[in-house]
Amino acid sequence: MSGINIPLDLIASRFNMAGRFDDIRSGSVMSRFKNLRPVTEFFDMKRLSKPQNFAEVQTRVNYNLSYFSSNYAALSAMLAIYTLITNQLLLFCIILVIGGTWGIRKLDGRDLEVGTFRATPSQLYTALLVISVPLFFLSNPWGSAFWLVGATGVTVLGHASFMDKPIESAFSEEAV
Repeated sequence: MSGINIPLDLIASRFNMAGRFDDIRSGSVMSRFKNLRPVTEFFDMKRLSKPQNFAEVQTRVNYNLSYFSSNYAALSAMLAIYTLITNQLLLFCIILVIGGTWGIRKLDGRDLEVGTFRATPSQLYTALLVISVPLFFLSNPWGSAFWLVGATGVTVLGHASFMDKPIESAFSEEAV
């Protein structure tokens, strides 16, 4: 049975997103957040307006996604933190797996001895797996992930489609 092939190049070229994410992969996180636009510019109420048609929505989204990309990344990070704070069982599972793996690796291959109890690293990894997998499924990670994608999409695309371009960019696009 063959897998489903999705033509990502075709989708990227249709929505004019071919080279949009190249600079994200090449730069560091700190350089990414150096490009944050001021909050007053990001929430400029004077530039909010309803687009006239879908073509105007496309031009606004194309412009604002590149112009406010660092602000949108920060907004997505804040929504992800909010998701983990509101789903505390998922946060506990993530901390449990990271902390458990760190603790087992800290043993450097030696057995864990507590009194008369002795456990090998493979037994400890198995116990961590047996405990964390049911907790992980109880924490509803897919619901949190879908909420995060939906909330980020609505927020970012809503802002990008209603935020008009600055006047300076309109003059720079005209041919003299």
